[in-house]
Amino acid sequence: MEIDTPRVEDGAAIWRIARDSEVLDLNSSYSYLLWCRDFAATSVVARGCDGEPIAFVTGYVRPDRPEALVVWQVAVDHAHRGRGLAGVLLDALTARVTDGRGIREIETTITPDNTASDRLFTSYAQRHGARVEREVLFDGGLFPEGTHQPEVLYRISPLSA
Repeated sequence: MEIDTPRVEDGAAIWRIARDSEVLDLNSSYSYLLWCRDFAATSVVARGCDGEPIAFVTGYVRPDRPEALVVWQVAVDHAHRGRGLAGVLLDALTARVTDGRGIREIETTITPDNTASDRLFTSYAQRHGARVEREVLFDGGLFPEGTHQPEVLYRISPLSA
């Protein structure tokens, strides 16, 4: 396995991993191509022996808070789950972005029923000696489909270089 920067050619595989997760909100395939082009520096992929993506973490730096890395999506292909790969990728990404960029915190949102993501980010904070602050960022009623759970903001800080 290799941890790498995503390339535009990885967009379709990343979209399929997100789709097959059956947990993530699936964005258009076009958005994953753009993500691999425009936010590659704040995202990572794990590649299998054949060089194809088997997992990814996408993120971006908040324009109004340049010290905050927003982790947008984390997904691992079904065949590679249960090995701690998501945590390895999250560690690799934050090591990359905290090196001289001024990133001091991670933000992500998690729905209350997503225990796997809660465990991932809570254990990340514990490994790095950081705090986790939680607050509802978007109430479920704001989403047009009417059945969306609230998105709880997790703010993990401080991160150290």
